[in-house]
Amino acid sequence: MECIELKRLIFHSFHGVEEQEQKKGNTFRIDLKIYLDLKKAIESDNLEDTINYSDIYKIIKDEMSIPSKLIEHVAGRIVRKIKHSYPDIIRIKIRLAKINPSIDGEIQEAAVIINE
Repeated sequence: MECIELKRLIFHSFHGVEEQEQKKGNTFRIDLKIYLDLKKAIESDNLEDTINYSDIYKIIKDEMSIPSKLIEHVAGRIVRKIKHSYPDIIRIKIRLAKINPSIDGEIQEAAVIINE
């Protein structure tokens, strides 16, 4: 099955339960795979036969700008918005990671993966 993949989208956003996360924000990384039938686009070389990944980026950017407590909630909103905007999508896999989360210990990132 074909897919469109966007990797290492980086945002500074204000997601988190802790007050400092809501005020100072944090760095987040998103990796996304969108599975859909690309056969027509492969033959036609026409943007209308696929998904414009610039539009997908804008959806993600808009959702990342809405402060939330849980990254699970943010990832779910992104998936719902993309699927609503592009009903031909077969499946979406998103990985949303908070870089250097505020945990008392050494941790590079905390992430949630939704495969829907």
